[in-house]
Amino acid sequence: MHAGIIPKTWINFKVKIVKNFHTREKNMAQATEIKVRGYHLDLYGHVNNARYLEFLEEARWALVDESGGLEWFTREKLALVISRIDIRYKRPATMGDVLKIETRMVHLTEKEGIIHQRIVRADNAKLVAEADVTIAVIHAGTPGAMPLNGELGCRLQEMMNV
Repeated sequence: MHAGIIPKTWINFKVKIVKNFHTREKNMAQATEIKVRGYHLDLYGHVNNARYLEFLEEARWALVDESGGLEWFTREKLALVISRIDIRYKRPATMGDVLKIETRMVHLTEKEGIIHQRIVRADNAKLVAEADVTIAVIHAGTPGAMPLNGELGCRLQEMMNV
């Protein structure tokens, strides 16, 4: 997610979403599939490392959408911000691969949450990359991270249960 929540129409993002699964069982990951295109590749024919960050971002947007959070966060003038991404690349993805990004909120504290994401090949479930993304919530016009309690805490808890 960018420094703030912005309308999707402002995002200049050219990833073709093949399918957006909606899992509803508690503690299951939200899943987004993305097909690797030529513009995702580096000179070696592999997905460029920076593109994985974009794939992960698309899947986080899907998690927020699925949990019904986008409208609420926008109305409350709150934004999810990224304070850290720890990404581990395991194997390359190439042209035509369909990647499944599994996304779930796994941990909440008073000031931050952790979203765990796994990118696997859809055809064989081999791990391509995984990341732990630390998020915080800010309010327009208020310095620092918001405490993750009250209704805000409940909204984030819902994201854990998507």
